[in-house]
Amino acid sequence: MSAERPLYTHAQLSRMLNAKSIAIIGASARPGAFGERVLVNLASYTGNIYLVNARYETIGDRKCYPSVTALPESVDVAVIVTARDAVEGVMRECIAAKVGGVIIFASGYSETGKPEHAALQAQLAELAQGSGVPIIGPNCIGTVNYELQSRISFMPYSDMPIPAPGTAIGVISQSGALGFGLEQALQRGLPISHVLTSGNSVDVDMADYIMYLADEPAVGAIAMLFEGTAQPMRVMKACEYAFSKGIPVAVCKIAVGELGGAAAMSHTGSLAGSQAAYRTAFARAGAVLVDEYTDLMETAHFLSKAPKTPKGFGLAVLASSGGAAIMAADAAEAYGIPLPQARPETQAILEARIPEFGSTVNPVDVTAQVMNDPECIPACARAMAADDTYGAILIPAPYSSAAGVLRVPLWGQIARESGKPVIHVWISDWLQGPTSAELTAEPGVLVVRSMDRAMANLAAWHWLAAKRAAPARKLVTMAKPGAKAAAAKMLAAGTGTLTERQSKEIFALYDIPVVQEKLATSADEAASLALSMGLPSVLKIESPDLPHKTEAGVIRLNLKTEADVRAAYAEVMANAANVTPPPRVNGVLVQPMVPTGVEIMIGARVDPLFGPLIVVGLGGIFVELMKDT
Repeated sequence: MSAERPLYTHAQLSRMLNAKSIAIIGASARPGAFGERVLVNLASYTGNIYLVNARYETIGDRKCYPSVTALPESVDVAVIVTARDAVEGVMRECIAAKVGGVIIFASGYSETGKPEHAALQAQLAELAQGSGVPIIGPNCIGTVNYELQSRISFMPYSDMPIPAPGTAIGVISQSGALGFGLEQALQRGLPISHVLTSGNSVDVDMADYIMYLADEPAVGAIAMLFEGTAQPMRVMKACEYAFSKGIPVAVCKIAVGELGGAAAMSHTGSLAGSQAAYRTAFARAGAVLVDEYTDLMETAHFLSKAPKTPKGFGLAVLASSGGAAIMAADAAEAYGIPLPQARPETQAILEARIPEFGSTVNPVDVTAQVMNDPECIPACARAMAADDTYGAILIPAPYSSAAGVLRVPLWGQIARESGKPVIHVWISDWLQGPTSAELTAEPGVLVVRSMDRAMANLAAWHWLAAKRAAPARKLVTMAKPGAKAAAAKMLAAGTGTLTERQSKEIFALYDIPVVQEKLATSADEAASLALSMGLPSVLKIESPDLPHKTEAGVIRLNLKTEADVRAAYAEVMANAANVTPPPRVNGVLVQPMVPTGVEIMIGARVDPLFGPLIVVGLGGIFVELMKDT
């Protein structure tokens, strides 16, 4: 593991990411060139723009400068749009010009897998860290700041609505194309504050972006598309910081298999790492994992609009379709979302409004009769929102109609008055149908385009609230003085896999309780030990070559008599003799049979990225069957 670099703070990145002046180094008059596209994309930017290219005196009506050192001011950010071979020299000029930060588009660095290209990237890292001038990239697609209308990218221009403070999603992505794909959530009304891509992350990386966005006033949640990193604990520390600031981080981790991991290395030079380790670490850091890329923005938006603390964990479902009510019940059960029944006074209101062929049992089905009674749904929704049994109201919408827009203010009013979100589950296939945009824009209304996703988001919201309310973790030192050195000595003396007895000797150094045991080398000795410890007993072959004893038939449980012990000794020794190749056998461990309970496995491994990890799961024969560690 490489030495961990300190995290950038918001203050350290603010100059380049909230730039009031921009230099385009490699500006071009050729239509379609990156240097031309960046300039076009800055059409709405009101700060100072400087063009740098020694081959031009002007581009359009703008003056062109021969070098960044010739500019009339030290710019806040310089975007280098040159070929790779010119980048290092231009970077040195940027350092001399005291620019606030540099964005590099060029590819052909460590992602190629070639040592000479990795060396070029390492040189850029040294320049950044030695000069204090942050670098974004190389091999990135740039950055967008919606408040400043700053689109420092060659990706096609799109509308850039300015979000209200505290409501927007900050998008960060190692993949440029997928990051800008997430930006298209703007088309269904989701507010975005930034799109920040990192590419090869030679200097500024995902962790630094999280630190920056967590302190940005416009940001209500962060959506991160993540491949991997050589320093994952930096990302976890940044997620913990965002959690402490009340900013939810939704993470879609790609490169989860061997093929994906190899692709990540060739894409951005990222180390993908163990998915199990990442899932555990993100959860500990307070980040919400999202399995599907297509769900990421909706989850981030949900968490940005939902209250920080639910008024309750019970969910009220108010459906106008029996099928939709069933869908809600199925999904709620799958995600552990409680659907409690209403209080008697609420139940009375429901029974007075809902026809007898409907259902007043949660999930409530008001039926299509609501078309004849327009006040039915409002009355039922208000009653359920006022019931402190519930912390949220879910409205399934199986179809879209223009008339639905009339109810949007109602849902917003109920959310405001109750302090509980109204979750509008858009299960119509008319994804952008009438009312969808109005609902998305309404404060307190959370629009989700899948019942499964709605319940997953609810579960994430509940989990975040519970984590915030939980007492702070306490670090406990278990080792006695000298324990580590003694354990290291015992491990060094071992020859391969330690036996159970040897492992327990190490446990004893840390006061970890273990079952009593003795080693027997004859049936008579085994019987004598079993009687002295107390029956029933357990017999196990002790061999460094037989870690999986059940498969080899070298363990016997619940031996209730002396005769059972003698017979078991003969059986396990015979079975061990039949194993190929012949194992080393030290004897037979004799242990008392412990009372029935849940058998668990606790282990440890050293992850190449995360370091030491503790592995916990069901033990015994279930280790391989359940794979729940």
